[in-house]
Amino acid sequence: MSANTIKKAKALAKDGVVKVEDDLYQVKSSSNAAKSYFVTSETCECEGFKNFYKFHHGKGLKANCSHLEAVKLFKKIYEKKSVKET
Repeated sequence: MSANTIKKAKALAKDGVVKVEDDLYQVKSSSNAAKSYFVTSETCECEGFKNFYKFHHGKGLKANCSHLEAVKLFKKIYEKKSVKET
């Protein structure tokens, strides 16, 4: 995963992720403020995720994008905080 993907994910996790329901999140686009994507712990509807295998075919990598990484960070940081507060 690139350093740029991680950088975008950290910024999105901070204020670009909204939990919709169990394992469904809405994540802002990092390049277009008018867009957002629905993300689960395994998938994202953005073009980068959809095209991942086109660009990384045969490398044994699992599809990923900054939105998916943002959800992982959000769950790790912010959802654990709310559990501790209860």
